[in-house]
Amino acid sequence: MKSVIYNHFHPEEKPFVDRALEWINRSAMQHELKRTDFLDPRQAQIVEMLANRHPDVQIRLDGGYREAERKRGLIAPDYRDVDDEPMHIAVLEARAAGTTHLELDHGDFLGALLGLGIKRDRIGDIHVHESFAHIMVTDEIADYLNIHLRQVHRLNVLTDILPLQQLQAVTSKLEELSLTVASMRLDGIVSDVYRVSRTKIVEPIRAGRCRVNWKTEENPSELLKEGDTISLKGLGRFKVLEVDGVTKKGRIRVKIGKFI
Repeated sequence: MKSVIYNHFHPEEKPFVDRALEWINRSAMQHELKRTDFLDPRQAQIVEMLANRHPDVQIRLDGGYREAERKRGLIAPDYRDVDDEPMHIAVLEARAAGTTHLELDHGDFLGALLGLGIKRDRIGDIHVHESFAHIMVTDEIADYLNIHLRQVHRLNVLTDILPLQQLQAVTSKLEELSLTVASMRLDGIVSDVYRVSRTKIVEPIRAGRCRVNWKTEENPSELLKEGDTISLKGLGRFKVLEVDGVTKKGRIRVKIGKFI
């Protein structure tokens, strides 16, 4: 049974698939309510796919606000009402002490949190503004971070725990690029977006450093489509916003949004 399920996933996803199956089986067989830590979009997709295969369980995904990328999952027997179950997500606010500008980015805050011994899956989306940041965290670690997070990349910070209603989310900014490409091959489009030769792009893709829709993709010739999100370690992330017909020379018009 498991071997059939594994066929739908990348080999590196097998340990997470096993964990998700255990959560689902315990919910179905022992009537347990399982609240996961924060899942990235691919993990959330896996759990949702597996839960939907089981007639006796249901799943709710929630990251604290409508557009959340990282979400906690609530896995429950199918007869439970999960709509009003708390997700136990808190907003940790961090403000610079003695200055009005943070001059910090997402990576600075994530690094500071991990440096305190916090596991990545306890941290949701991070929203960095000019003078403060709002960080989604599990309730279980909110008080600890409120006491111990005092420095982010050499900058002293003051913290507070806010209710979800006071979250000020940041909308991802995209730098739009218009390209004409010979095909929708992964290696060709990544090469054009980052202006790196195709030969230098192929190696990291084959080495498993590329993700398409948060799923590892090792095939350089994989065809992309409108709506796909692509990330390559060390280069960044972009989205295929639009595929807009073919030029007179037979090339494909593509609009790309690079996350900045």
